[in-house]
Amino acid sequence: MQLEKEVQGVPGWPMAAVLVVAAVGSAWLFVQASKQEAGLVILLALVVLLADLGCWFGFTVLNPNMAKVVTVFGVYKGSIKKPGFWWVNPFSTRRGISLRVRNFESARLKVNDHDGNPIEIAAVIVWQVVETFEAVFNVDDYENFVHVQTESALRGMATSYPYDAHEEGKVSLRLFTSEITDRLRNEIQERLEKAGVKVLETRISHLAYAPEIASAMLRRQQAGAVVAARARIVEGAVGMVEMALEELSRKKVVELDEERKAAMVSNLLVVLCSEQNVHPVVNTGTLYQ
Repeated sequence: MQLEKEVQGVPGWPMAAVLVVAAVGSAWLFVQASKQEAGLVILLALVVLLADLGCWFGFTVLNPNMAKVVTVFGVYKGSIKKPGFWWVNPFSTRRGISLRVRNFESARLKVNDHDGNPIEIAAVIVWQVVETFEAVFNVDDYENFVHVQTESALRGMATSYPYDAHEEGKVSLRLFTSEITDRLRNEIQERLEKAGVKVLETRISHLAYAPEIASAMLRRQQAGAVVAARARIVEGAVGMVEMALEELSRKKVVELDEERKAAMVSNLLVVLCSEQNVHPVVNTGTLYQ
């Protein structure tokens, strides 16, 4: 398998000076030969002058973070990556490729997550070309290849995980952002390896339920939050009741039988867990009447 081969052209300014001298010399020779009517010398001067003019097509300028892939009659000769003013074979074809860092944001894709819920997802990838030969000759259009493969990898990754995990520790798209982006970057890099592209970074730019189920999923999330809050309130209330009973028993404030303890626990739980303010009832008798 052929790989990128870095080459350097002939420095442009010295070559330009040589061509100028050759053009002036051939023109002077042509004039002198015309005066002496020397046909062979005239022909030689014309050939040199035409060759000199053709050589001017071999000059090329390369800007920083750019590369040029050089081919001669369909044969790959190498890639020029060093910025500057160069001269190469005037019969060569030079295709410029940007080596700058670029980013691409995918369209919002509508897919089903692992649980079958329709979601919308989009991602941003930061990438650059590192192998010019593969970018030019292994794929037809490397930019379009990046776009298509990125969306394909994103779609496949989105179907492998649920949007939201309903079990503790389960990987989900919403909660495990770093793990998801790492896997997405590795999968995209594997797909783009053959195109000479390096993926520098990936980020999820948009993640949401599809509009047709967004309201239902919002109610589901709200219900889950209410249940979690209630569980926390009950846990705290039970602890407070237990502490109250222990303090009453330890300080011997009042002696309660099991039935009165149960009534007290019930009253305290109502007070602590109620969403509305509780109106107390003052007992003017005794606990046992």
